[in-house]
Amino acid sequence: MHGTLNLVGYGLSAIGPAIATGLIFAAYINGVARQPESRNVLNQSHSLASRSLKLWRSLVSFSHSYLSKN
Repeated sequence: MHGTLNLVGYGLSAIGPAIATGLIFAAYINGVARQPESRNVLNQSHSLASRSLKLWRSLVSFSHSYLSKN
């Protein structure tokens, strides 16, 4: 039962970054649609947010693999 709960927790922790990534892309598309000339500025903030979420997913994956061994 203990291993199963770890997998449920890992799945729930993956949902948050996935939703956040979708919201970031939606805001980026909405911003470019409203003001096409601000595409470069929005692209920089969009890529920074995407990279921070990738880092978060890596940390969650690492912590899951570490906790499942102990």
